[in-house]
Amino acid sequence: MAPTRVLVPFDGSPLADEALDHAVETFDCRITVLNVVTPLDAGMSEGGLLEVDDSRLDAARLRAEQVVEDARRRAEASGRTVETAVETGDPTETVLEYVREGDVDHVVMGSHGEDRHDVVRRLLGTVATKVVSEAPVSVTVVR
Repeated sequence: MAPTRVLVPFDGSPLADEALDHAVETFDCRITVLNVVTPLDAGMSEGGLLEVDDSRLDAARLRAEQVVEDARRRAEASGRTVETAVETGDPTETVLEYVREGDVDHVVMGSHGEDRHDVVRRLLGTVATKVVSEAPVSVTVVR
């Protein structure tokens, strides 16, 4: 059965771009691009981890809004319209919650699958791995 709503978790990386391209080319349905701002993102700096404050969280949300706007323009250039969303929280839990509460029936996402070493996969592919194993819907992982 063809999906009616596809979710593309999108962080602006090249693999996220490929996942969006795949979703736009493959599925003729409603597509939502989701960027998740983690509280950790808001507290990162070149000098290391900083205490989270409202100004850094606001800056992280502005960056996230730009990321999803870039995705919207990318899809529009392919002749498609996508919805965008920015949420705050743990990436895996936020994606899974969005799937459960947002009437999503398919997820398309990128993975850091270049390196097959267990440690690298755990560090870089944790979100994709968890979404694949815990999502109540089909998940396409683009490499």
